[in-house]
Amino acid sequence: MDPTASSGRVPAPRTARSIPVGPKLFPLFMSSYPPFLFSGVRVREVAPDWTAIRVTHRVRPWNCNVNRSAFGGTLFAMTDPFYAVMAGRQLGPGYRIWNTTGSIDFLAPGHGTLTATMVFPARELDAIRAVTATGEKSVTTHTTEILSATGTLVARATQSLYIRRSTR
Repeated sequence: MDPTASSGRVPAPRTARSIPVGPKLFPLFMSSYPPFLFSGVRVREVAPDWTAIRVTHRVRPWNCNVNRSAFGGTLFAMTDPFYAVMAGRQLGPGYRIWNTTGSIDFLAPGHGTLTATMVFPARELDAIRAVTATGEKSVTTHTTEILSATGTLVARATQSLYIRRSTR
């Protein structure tokens, strides 16, 4: 079926803003998302103002490498969507937001329960609003440390987030 047949318009893509849950239900919603559910990634806490999200991953026999440490892709997935989600929720409608680049440095094997806390302060979003108000793009870089339960730095994930006011 052609989505443009009846109206002539392509439907808008789903965005972080279109997920119909607030910060209290978001952990359950995202933790139930199949890629997170089956890999053991759990959203544990979301700040009421969407300025921080805490995620954990418990390494188990069924979700580990042959050396019994966390998969690298799972470590990156712990951080992947969350800066865009926080930006979308804080900025509100009228913005195009996506990750343009991402990288991860593996520093130690990840065993046990691993934690990543992403923080996107409102003052940084205020600066993004100012830059994008004239139609310019904003590209910001965000780094998250993934820690073991003992405080060992396991990995450092970095992402570039592109934001521009929507023209539609």
